[in-house]
Amino acid sequence: MSSDKTVNQEIREQQKQALSTMSFKEKLAYFWDYYKIHTIAVVCGIALVVSFVRQVAANKPYAFYAMLLNAAVSEENTDISVIWENEFLEFAGIDSEAYRVCIDTTLSVSSDGSSQYEMANRQKLVAMMHAGDIHAIVADTETFESYAHAETFCNLSDIFTKEELAPYADLLYYTDAAAFDEDSGGTLTEMEAAQKAFYAMVIDHSDPTAMEKPIAVGIRIPTSGNKMADAGYYNYLNEGDLSFQGYPSETVLGIPLSAKDPKVALQFLSYLNLK
Repeated sequence: MSSDKTVNQEIREQQKQALSTMSFKEKLAYFWDYYKIHTIAVVCGIALVVSFVRQVAANKPYAFYAMLLNAAVSEENTDISVIWENEFLEFAGIDSEAYRVCIDTTLSVSSDGSSQYEMANRQKLVAMMHAGDIHAIVADTETFESYAHAETFCNLSDIFTKEELAPYADLLYYTDAAAFDEDSGGTLTEMEAAQKAFYAMVIDHSDPTAMEKPIAVGIRIPTSGNKMADAGYYNYLNEGDLSFQGYPSETVLGIPLSAKDPKVALQFLSYLNLK
């Protein structure tokens, strides 16, 4: 045991003497020659720990996930969604250590969805809704009504009380459930005819008396006086004077049937300064 100590001490003394006569570059070369295995092992270990921590953080469940379809994000407002995520975490009192928030403005779809890019977007949206990950969908009226027609959204009267909906009574968006049971036929010609008829309709989606079976499936977001308007999302609807089914196009928020916690969407509306 003592002889081993003596040998080790002699080796250390020799190393010290050798290092004392070396230049800085020579010391680096010496260190790399003798300790590179240890250094690589330590670096790899640190990298694995960092990767694990990042994975755990990324895999936190969503307390709120809003999908803003066709938001038309400009270069000036690309960072706004990230700011909203952090602000909403605090606003809603969400534990950031356990949950995360996402305001997704990356997806765009059209009425036909013919391109591979849009088909992929639709598949992503359907998969996320099926998993119950999306708590709110915001879209222009054309896109929103196409999903409402497919019975995608909750009847707001079924999931919220009259008191909870009272602040948004003048902003409710209705769709006609009578159209849900209509059979457009199986042939391409019949489906095309049904689509043309769908676009040719003149419907005021803010007026339930104009429908046979009105269902409140969304809340319309005004063009001013709220964070959505201030951020510039969906400004193209007004700037382009776009319309749908005989009325000016609007921005609408709906809650998917699969949403696990619908009431967090009300907090989001409040965060947007809609009441």
